[in-house]
Amino acid sequence: MDALQIASLMIVLAGLFGSINYFFLHLPSSIGILIVALIASISIMGLDLVLPDLGLSATIRIAVEHLEFSDTLLDGMLGLLLFAGALHVKVSDLKTEGWTVALMATIGVLISTVIAGMGLYFALGVPLLIALIFGALISPTDPVAVLGVLREANLRKSLETQIAGESLFNDGVGYVVFLFLVGLAFPVAGHGEATVSSAFMLFGKEALGGAALGGFLGWVVFLMMKRIDDYPLEVLLSLGLAFGGYQLAVMLGVSGPIMAVVAGLLIGDVGVKYGMSQTTREYLNAFWKLVDEILNALLFLLIGVEVFAVAFELEMVMAGLLGIFLSLLARLAAVALPIFMLSRWKTYRRDVIPIMTWGGLKGGISVALALSLPPNEWKPLILTITYIVVLFSIIVQGLSIAPLARRLNRGENPP
Repeated sequence: MDALQIASLMIVLAGLFGSINYFFLHLPSSIGILIVALIASISIMGLDLVLPDLGLSATIRIAVEHLEFSDTLLDGMLGLLLFAGALHVKVSDLKTEGWTVALMATIGVLISTVIAGMGLYFALGVPLLIALIFGALISPTDPVAVLGVLREANLRKSLETQIAGESLFNDGVGYVVFLFLVGLAFPVAGHGEATVSSAFMLFGKEALGGAALGGFLGWVVFLMMKRIDDYPLEVLLSLGLAFGGYQLAVMLGVSGPIMAVVAGLLIGDVGVKYGMSQTTREYLNAFWKLVDEILNALLFLLIGVEVFAVAFELEMVMAGLLGIFLSLLARLAAVALPIFMLSRWKTYRRDVIPIMTWGGLKGGISVALALSLPPNEWKPLILTITYIVVLFSIIVQGLSIAPLARRLNRGENPP
């Protein structure tokens, strides 16, 4: 099938699985689509065991591999999803929680990378660099998964800003750490020889360059919107900013995710306040909410069908259970240590650490990074562990974070 046929099929399946969830499961839309897709995938695998001559699994596996999930997400959908998420996070709220977000998105990612990586190294004997690569790709919280769940959890504003702000930025930091470690482990795979100095240069170019590009492009589009009173054109300009800006960032070798976040924050805050009429605000918000919902549905569908690309031998499943424990332990440390560092100057409620730990969902970015690894003997293991961690995170943590938040806040007066 060509790209248009595959896209058409995915849209049809997302609508069908979403309808099944709507009528029967009544779960949050994205999580429901993921579960239905997973059930359908496992059912096909089961049918293949009963009727091996059908060969459905092999056929679908080839189709799934042709989807190029990693490229589809990292170079296609991610910019739009991050831009849409950042539009609804106000800079004023982010400034209030700035130190919390900054430390968790930087030091927290490094702490989590080391703990998860060292755990895998000691428990399974995975080479140290490969284990640290796993730690890097599993450490960032996925903004798509997190922002989707936040809409259902009804958390208080300060906590929602902390979780959303961290998730929007830490994937860029995690991606830079991932690239650096891959460069160390696979210097002949096109990533180049990596050193400590090159790591700082890579971070500076990716993160600071992406932020500068996002700020510049966002400001240019804001100035244009300020002089235009035509909502279809202004919505089109915002779409061009998200699409074109991300691709320009890739061409320039700077962070596309950070570019999309900074541009989205600028348009969602300064642009909405000073550059749009009320009609444009309403259409812009409605358009990007719809884009966000549709792409979320497609992404979670893709995660569900990626099960065909994963090896589920008993040893790997047990390793996946270990990965769940390590990712939660690493997440706890990544949240708790920055909170303890800042608690001298800022008071945090008792629910911050448990909710941010349990609400730090992993998602499609982790799977995409695992799939993008150069071929090696450890890649199937890393991919399987990552996939199991992501499924547990989205389904178990995603469905239980709202009840956990209500339980922790029972009897407390909101600030």
